[in-house]
Amino acid sequence: MYGGFAALRDVSLTLPAGSSVVLLGENGAGKSTLLRIIAGLAAPSLGSVRVFGEAPLDIRERLAYMSHATMLYDEMTARENLEYFATLYGGYSSLTPPAESLQAVGLDPANPRRIGEYSQGMRQRAALARTLMTSPDLLLLDEPFSNLDVHSAKAMVQRLQQYLATPGSNGVARTLLLTTHQAELAQPLAGNTIHMSAGRIVSQTGPTA
Repeated sequence: MYGGFAALRDVSLTLPAGSSVVLLGENGAGKSTLLRIIAGLAAPSLGSVRVFGEAPLDIRERLAYMSHATMLYDEMTARENLEYFATLYGGYSSLTPPAESLQAVGLDPANPRRIGEYSQGMRQRAALARTLMTSPDLLLLDEPFSNLDVHSAKAMVQRLQQYLATPGSNGVARTLLLTTHQAELAQPLAGNTIHMSAGRIVSQTGPTA
């Protein structure tokens, strides 16, 4: 609830490990709120959320969330950003080195330009590199293709396909849930598709249906 407004209504969702789910809907449909609740960044007024059988905050090292805002520091280089975030992730058992993370999304870790000088596509890729540093078993992406050109979007899709193809901790299949207004860009990732409207799930296709 936001004041007297219910952002989500009667939402019930189960995602099997290894799912790749695209969440569609207009602005205000509740997509971002659902991702934030799954990530443990917001609490539901009613009901509960379990990720791998636990409360999200109890297993935060196994999930990662990328918001539609890049959440990077403009005055730092991409590598400096990731090195800083690596210090915040110090308690995580598995952490990909910043340089390797940047190279995996097609960015040069030696690039001296500050993030504030990057194109939107480069910023999004740097944000994805930071998000994937923890090698999460569950990846939550909110509008990852926002303001990207087709080439940059395809490059991001390829990186996400690589992520899904690599086993997670203890060999568990990795799971992806992303929101987008650009269904055509996300189509290669859409093992399942969920449509939301006015805070409700109105249709599902694929194994989660």
